[in-house]
Amino acid sequence: MKNYLVIGGSSAVGTELIQKLLDSGATVYSSYHSRSIPIDSDRLVKFALDVTRDEIPDGVLPEMLHGFAYLPGSIQLKPFKRIGLDVFKEDFELQVLGAIRCLQSSLKSLTSADDGSVLFYSTVAVQRGFDFHSVVSTSKGALEGLTKALSAELAPKIRVNCIAPSLTRSALSESFLNSDKKMEYQSNSHPLKRIGEPTDIAELSHFLLSERSSWMTGQILHLDGGRSTLD
Repeated sequence: MKNYLVIGGSSAVGTELIQKLLDSGATVYSSYHSRSIPIDSDRLVKFALDVTRDEIPDGVLPEMLHGFAYLPGSIQLKPFKRIGLDVFKEDFELQVLGAIRCLQSSLKSLTSADDGSVLFYSTVAVQRGFDFHSVVSTSKGALEGLTKALSAELAPKIRVNCIAPSLTRSALSESFLNSDKKMEYQSNSHPLKRIGEPTDIAELSHFLLSERSSWMTGQILHLDGGRSTLD
């Protein structure tokens, strides 16, 4: 039986990913913060965690982990000249240092599996560049750099990849999609004429965490409806 750690399992993508992992017969260990995880299973171990300050509690993780996914994130869109340095620091703490803290706590268990997989999440904004995205692009750009560095350092026992989606339906994106006009605008900004759904991201995540992607590491995968490469 495989064991997976999902940090931020109460998010829309996290919940979908947990369900897919459970459906495949795995045991899932998952953290939550402000919202509970709406799934119950005897193969799901839930624990509270504030990734900006807490370590993963002692005794929670199994001796062997086959996969690690880090889902906490934020979307802060402001003009650069109006952003205080503290905002950059807080976002970096959540999106980058939190990922580092959690992964370092999990590394022994991942190494024990011989075929571990680590998965981070970025954004299409790093590739394309958008107005008012300097905060999130800075943090996610660092996470893409971390993906490349760790994929080299941890090979061949652990693979490290990163998904860079475009706008996906979630609690974070609600303010961008809360009217028909906004939904139409956001959908039309993608060549495939729709926004992402949590299951889109969870499907690729499940693949990358599994042995089906055993010859893939160091990749930034642009799951974005064509927005990163097509006009």
